Amino acid sequence: MLIISLFLATLFLAYSNGANDNFKGVATLFGSRTTSYQTAILWGSFTTFTGAVTAVFWTGKLVKNFTGQGIFPNAIANAPEIHLAVAITTGLTVLVAALSGFPISTTHSITGALLGAGLVAIGLKVNFAALEKLFLLPLFLSPIIAIGLSAITQKLLHYINSKLNLPPDQRIIDTCHFISSGIISFSRGFNDTPKIASLILIIDYFSVQGGMLTIAMAMGLGGLLNSQKIAQTMSQKITVMNHHQGLSANIATGILVIASNYFGLPVSMTQVSVSSIFGVGLIEKQANTRVFYQILFSWILTLPIATIISGIIYRLLQ
Repeated sequence: MLIISLFLATLFLAYSNGANDNFKGVATLFGSRTTSYQTAILWGSFTTFTGAVTAVFWTGKLVKNFTGQGIFPNAIANAPEIHLAVAITTGLTVLVAALSGFPISTTHSITGALLGAGLVAIGLKVNFAALEKLFLLPLFLSPIIAIGLSAITQKLLHYINSKLNLPPDQRIIDTCHFISSGIISFSRGFNDTPKIASLILIIDYFSVQGGMLTIAMAMGLGGLLNSQKIAQTMSQKITVMNHHQGLSANIATGILVIASNYFGLPVSMTQVSVSSIFGVGLIEKQANTRVFYQILFSWILTLPIATIISGIIYRLLQ
C-alpha cells in the first residue's frame, strides 16, 4: 500500500506541477496578445511534454540532487515514508497555489518538504549546508538576476528597433517570440521531470525512464486543465506588455533556464519567468508592484509552509 500510495502521490505532484508551471513559458505570448490563451497553453503543454520525454533519455544531476542524498543518511533518504511525505506536501502546496493564481516554485516546495520530513526523521542532523548549496542560494539569486537581465534585454531590443526603424508588430518578432516560449517550456519539462521522478526511484517496478514518461503525461494533463488562474496573474496582472517586451522577458528567462540546465543547478524557472516579466514592466514604468510583492510573499511562505506540512505528514505516516 505504501508503494502504491507513493506512485499515486507522485502522479498528483506531477499534475500539480503542470497546473502551476506549464503556462509560465508562454505567459508573455498571451499577455502581449501575440496569441490566444488556448493556443498559448497548447504550445506550452506540447513543448513541455517534448522536454520531459527528452529527459527520459538524458537524465542528469538533478535526479540525484532531489533524492535526498547528501541531505540525509542513505537509510533515511531511501525510506518510502520520506518520499511519500514530500510528494503529498509538494503536490498540495503547488496545486492550491495554482488554483489561487500564485505562481510558486515546485523546486522551493520540494526543498521545504525534504527539510520538514528530515527534521522530524533525524532532527538537526539534516545537512543544512547541502540544502543551501543545492537549493536556497540559486533560488534567492535567480529573481534578482532575472529582473536585471530582462531590463537590459528590453533596452537593447528597443535600441535596435529604433536604429533599424522596424514596424512595431512584425512577423519576425512574433516568430522569435513563439520559438523562445517553446525553448523555455522545453527546458522546464527537461528540468522538472527528473526532480519529480526521483521520488519514485525506490519503486523497483519502475525504470527511471518509465517513471519519467508517466510523470510527463501527468504534467501535460495538469497544464491543460488547471492553468487559467496562473495565466491571469502572469499575463495580465504583473504588467501590461507589447510584443517587444514579451520577447525581452522570454529571452532573459530562456538564458537563465538553459544556463541552469547546463550547470545542473535547480534554479527556479517560476521565479526567473515572473521576475523577467516584472523587469520589463519595471523598466517601462508599467509594472504592478503590489502584485509582484504578493507573489514575492508567496515565495517566502512556500518554504516554511511546505516544511511544516511535510513534517506533520511524515509523523502521521510513521
